[in-house]
Parts: sequence; C-alpha cells; structure tokens
Amino acid sequence: MSTRTLLKIACAVFICGGSLIRVSAATLDDYRNRLSRSLSAIQQLQIDESKGDRSAETAIFAQIRSELPPHENLVLSGQTVAVDNTWLHDALNDYEKAKGDRERADLLKGIGEYVLAIVQRVDELNRSDGIADKDESKARLAEILRRPEYNQSAAEGSALQRLWEAFIRWLSKLFPRRKPLQPGNVQSLSRIAQVAVIGLSLALIAFLIWKFAPRYFRNRGKKKKKRAARIVLGERLEPDQTASDLLEQAETLARSGDLRAAIRKAYIALLCELGDRKIISLAQHKTNRDYLAAVRKRAPLFSSMKLLTNSFELHWYGFVPAEENDWQAFRDGYQQALSAGQAR
Repeated sequence: MSTRTLLKIACAVFICGGSLIRVSAATLDDYRNRLSRSLSAIQQLQIDESKGDRSAETAIFAQIRSELPPHENLVLSGQTVAVDNTWLHDALNDYEKAKGDRERADLLKGIGEYVLAIVQRVDELNRSDGIADKDESKARLAEILRRPEYNQSAAEGSALQRLWEAFIRWLSKLFPRRKPLQPGNVQSLSRIAQVAVIGLSLALIAFLIWKFAPRYFRNRGKKKKKRAARIVLGERLEPDQTASDLLEQAETLARSGDLRAAIRKAYIALLCELGDRKIISLAQHKTNRDYLAAVRKRAPLFSSMKLLTNSFELHWYGFVPAEENDWQAFRDGYQQALSAGQAR
C-alpha cells in the first residue's frame, strides 16, 4: 500500500473521529481526546518521510482547525474556562506557507511538540487533586518549606556554632584563671607549660581535622547526590523507581489485558534504562522524538528504538488497539534495543 493511500486512510479516520466527538459537551476529557487525535495526525505526517500528498495533508489540517477552533469554552469543575488555540492556527498557516522541506519539517516538529506538551499538562490536571483556595496553596507551600532539605543551611550553621562554643568552654576549663603568682622561676615555668599545652592541643586538633574531615565531607557529598524524582513523557518516576520496576508494572498491565498501557509503560522503562546508562538525558520537556534523535549516531540502537517508538505512537497516541502479538513484538524489540545500547 502506497504512502499516499495510507495518508488518505488516516485522514478519513481522523475526520470520522472528529465528527463523533463534537456531539458531546466541551469537557476536559473531550478537549484531551481532540488534542490526542490532532497529535496522532501530526505525528503520522512526521513519520511519512515523502510528504508528497499535499491534498491529504490539507484535509488533515482542515480537520485539526475544526477540532480545535481558535477560541472555545470548557466546562471544568462546574465552571466555564476560556481556551485560546489561535497559536495552533497560526503555526499551521506558517507551515503551509513554508517552501523548503527542511523548514516545513522543523515547523511540523514544533507543532507536534507543543500539542504533546498541552496533552501532558491536561493529563497532569486530570491526575491532580485541584487545590481550590489560596489558603490551602499556602499551607502546602509551608509544608514543603518545612522539609529538611530547605533547612539544611541553618542547621549546618547552628551545629558549627555549637561546636566552636564547646571548644571554647573546653579550652577555658583546661586553663582556668588564677591569681597572679609572685615573680620568679615558678611564674616563668607556668607560662611555658601553658604555651606548650596550647601548642599540643592545637596540633592534636589540626591532626584530627586532617584525618577525619575529608571523609566527613565526602560522605555528606554522597548524601546530597541522591537522585530526585523525574518526569518522563508526562509520567512521574520516584527517586528509587528503576527501569526494572517499570517493566514489571508493564508485565502486570499486559496480564490484566491493558496492552496499550503496557506498551507505554515499557517504552518509558526503556527511556529510563537508557538514561541510567548515560546514553540519553531525561528531561520533562523532551518528547519521544527527541529521545529517538539523541541516539541517531548509534545505528543499531536507533534502528531498534525507531520501531519501538513507532509502535508506542501508534497504540498510545493513535489509540490503535494493541493485540497480544503487538505486545510480544514490543517486548522482543525492548530486549534488542538494550543489547544494541551496550554496543559501541
């Protein structure tokens, strides 16, 4: 089947899906579904390397404009919220006016990234508890500021001050004040003894600092390097969460029959594993296409990861139902990508 035929089929499916969704009220889920369909259509154009069928492309853009009008109202928690989509219409106009293939590709990539970012923000809004008043927001901020990491500097300063005061008290007890002695040899010997004791004490303190201070600060440095929580493709990963944990969750989802979610979880596990191996750098703003582009110079890994990326986009963003053989193929591709990632 030719690329032009595939684009026409994708366009027809996209238009049918849009005509169904506009019957319902403009809720947050409605808006999210329309964003997802628009994102799937844009990414399908990115996957198609020829981009030769301008008629299908024009039809897809027309449907995107219909799905996401410049201005609309959403019903959120019983309130009406105004949404401004004019940026999308302006971006599509710029794309259609562009002449060079490279410029068009860059513009299309930017449009896809913006739509994906909005989808992720909507997903976060759906998952959040929704802090309704300012007092509750202040209370949460105060709770965060009470955490130990925000009070670390003050604690260190007070501990150092207490250590210095304890040293001064110890030194004062070691050399208590006495009444002046009568002049003579006894007074001279007492002063010499005091100077000697002070010198020995300072030498002992300097030795202890030289011996144990590097180890103390090295251990503190290790504690400060504890990994923080990460957000990959809109999903929050806890500091102690590993790629193996994510893959195990994917297996559980697959056994329960949710193969589409299993593929997404396994794809995030792959990104997490590559990030731990320092092959890619994980960041909240990056898309799956950014991670794929980061391994382009590693030909074996790029080839395996491209297949997994296409499968992930097809089933997650494209809402194409996943079958058992799709999940098995994704698992096999996951192992191949990890093996390819080990090769230089």
